[in-house]
Amino acid sequence: MIDAFLAAHGFAAARRAPLPSDASFRRYERLLDGPEPALLVIAPPPEDVAPFARIARHMHAAGIAVPRVIAQAPGLMIVADLGPRTMAEMLDAGADAAPLFTAAAEALADWHAVPPPAGVPRWGLPEMQVATAATLLDWWWPAQFGAPAGDDIRAALDAALGAMLAPFAGTALVHRDYFAANLVPSAHGMGIIDIQDAAIGHPAYDLASLVEDGRRDVPDAARHAAMRAYAALPGGDAAFAVHAAQRYLRIAALWVRLARRDGKPHYLAFGPRCWARLDLMLRHPATAPLSAFLDHFVPRASRKNPP
Repeated sequence: MIDAFLAAHGFAAARRAPLPSDASFRRYERLLDGPEPALLVIAPPPEDVAPFARIARHMHAAGIAVPRVIAQAPGLMIVADLGPRTMAEMLDAGADAAPLFTAAAEALADWHAVPPPAGVPRWGLPEMQVATAATLLDWWWPAQFGAPAGDDIRAALDAALGAMLAPFAGTALVHRDYFAANLVPSAHGMGIIDIQDAAIGHPAYDLASLVEDGRRDVPDAARHAAMRAYAALPGGDAAFAVHAAQRYLRIAALWVRLARRDGKPHYLAFGPRCWARLDLMLRHPATAPLSAFLDHFVPRASRKNPP
């Protein structure tokens, strides 16, 4: 099926070079020696290429550097290759962080300025409550404490997130995974990939994803440069702190799900960073409801990967 798909769109002679996998079930291959630089996206169920294609066409038409869709079929897609190395690969190779994070923040501001397309899902309070419970309470909690979280705990978490996040509703198109591994610096600007989960939400979520990266330490100078480059964030420091706190809590527990459900234990290496950075975010007054929930239900000594 893949061979026929490639042949139908002029890539029959292209060599396929697999790229490193991520936390999803999607696979990516670089198509070499084809009619143009391109990537093959293989998305078996429950993955779907349609959301990526919809966002890509919308943002490409608005002048945002996203992969151009060359061809699309159920479970398969060919997209233009934005460049050979991600921002994460460049940072790992020793590139100066501040200019890269500055460019990423400028590109993010341009992304948020584009009106969202119709039919995009929301990433607001109800969705964030569900997503946080799905990792923290469904996976991290029983692994850490040896018993499921009770209804009282679930209600208390919902209430804490509600009190913290409700003042910061947003109407921007948020990428939802805007960090160095999903950015591709090039001569044409900062390319943005992995866009299929974009939704309507608060722009602070993406800025926090960039400079409070759960997978890498971001130098203070680079973090400050990026936040200056983004400039006018709705809700200011408070919006940033609450979205960073929610994200750190969710993904600190997500690593446990990836390890135990999906057989990817290497993600647990990111747990200590997420818990430590969450602690810093909880010092902001706007995060007080979540801080109070954790102080009541999760002893500080338990805020770590399960045994």
